[in-house]
Amino acid sequence: MSDALPYAEVIGDPIAHSKSPLIHNFWLNALDIEAEYRKTHVTPDGLAAYFLMRRSDPDWLGCNVTIPHKMAVMDFVDDPGGVRERIGAVNTIASEMGGPLIGTNTDAGGFLQPLLRDMWKGRSAVILGTGGAARAILFALASLGVPELTIMARDLAKGQALLDHGGTKGRVIGMGDVLPAADLLVNSTSLGMVGQPGLDLDLTPLREGATVYDIVYAPLETGLLKAAKARGLKTLDGLEMLIGQAALAFDIFFDAQAPRELDAELRALLLAAED
Repeated sequence: MSDALPYAEVIGDPIAHSKSPLIHNFWLNALDIEAEYRKTHVTPDGLAAYFLMRRSDPDWLGCNVTIPHKMAVMDFVDDPGGVRERIGAVNTIASEMGGPLIGTNTDAGGFLQPLLRDMWKGRSAVILGTGGAARAILFALASLGVPELTIMARDLAKGQALLDHGGTKGRVIGMGDVLPAADLLVNSTSLGMVGQPGLDLDLTPLREGATVYDIVYAPLETGLLKAAKARGLKTLDGLEMLIGQAALAFDIFFDAQAPRELDAELRALLLAAED
């Protein structure tokens, strides 16, 4: 593709594992849109220089944001939707040449899509982690009115700060504590990702018929999901949230709806890329 094409991208540190370019470029090709989507490695100390450079690029449409920048990028964007107050993390930034950079969050909506599709009606949920994804997930579950929310955190103070930020009622437990009897367990950390430590949890306390949702997608079947399947629990893998949030961002960047009727073909492509 020509460098003159309009483009969006995903930034993070690390970034080599990202499947976002495969997803967006698949949709662009399917819709015959002349644009492209890239991935760019940006370190925490390189964020300011990155945005300074991109602001002057007339072909840049914006970016998605992944680990570890979802909170740090809020210092570089306008926030007309109040994402800072409501969620506390930004994963999508839209550029209007000559205007401000607009920050928003598509993680929350992308996370909820498979739960709404499956008509999940649980009353209790446990979220592992306190990072940018955890903030969006907590916001999403609170918006569903889930009455029993638990944060499982290495740092209990960070877990409590996460609850306090959104004014959400819940409790915080340590990563080594016993899981409560919950209807939903969500791993929002990088544990279990390729190159990261594994996630070893005793899932016995989870309720019968509970759902285990791991947002890690490299590998697609994590150790946590294998353990959940062995117990006969329902599972949702990382592609569910990844594709869902990408579809919302695609509309923002390219002013077109992602062709979700091609999800099966897209998942096959993503799985083939993992092999």
